[in-house]
Amino acid sequence: MEFKVAGINELRKGDSILVEDQFLCKITDISLSAPGKHGHAKARVEAVGILDGKKRVFVMSADDRAKIPIIEKRNAQVISINGDKVQLMDLETYDVFETSIPEELKEKIVDGVQVTYSDMMGQMVIKSIK
Repeated sequence: MEFKVAGINELRKGDSILVEDQFLCKITDISLSAPGKHGHAKARVEAVGILDGKKRVFVMSADDRAKIPIIEKRNAQVISINGDKVQLMDLETYDVFETSIPEELKEKIVDGVQVTYSDMMGQMVIKSIK
């Protein structure tokens, strides 16, 4: 996964961020405080883990830099379904891999259907059906 670097004060609600160099999160709220007499502006960031769903809250200097993941959306075709797992084939590279089926898509995923997925830190996550 590739990353770009941006200042905390450049981030907005809905952006993705890498927290503690290991948790891929989506920002749910961010607030900046004014600089004090002897300090820098601070940013309070609330984020929810994309892969684990856990809420994380942290405070950083507004001038600090953060890693912003570049998330590519790719297309794949369902080859087979085995319980809660699905085997997909990427439509560009023809790589075959297995991943979990999201709860909201369990009824809609059938053999042969095309899906959109993202590679998030080595874990393939199905986003939608085409």
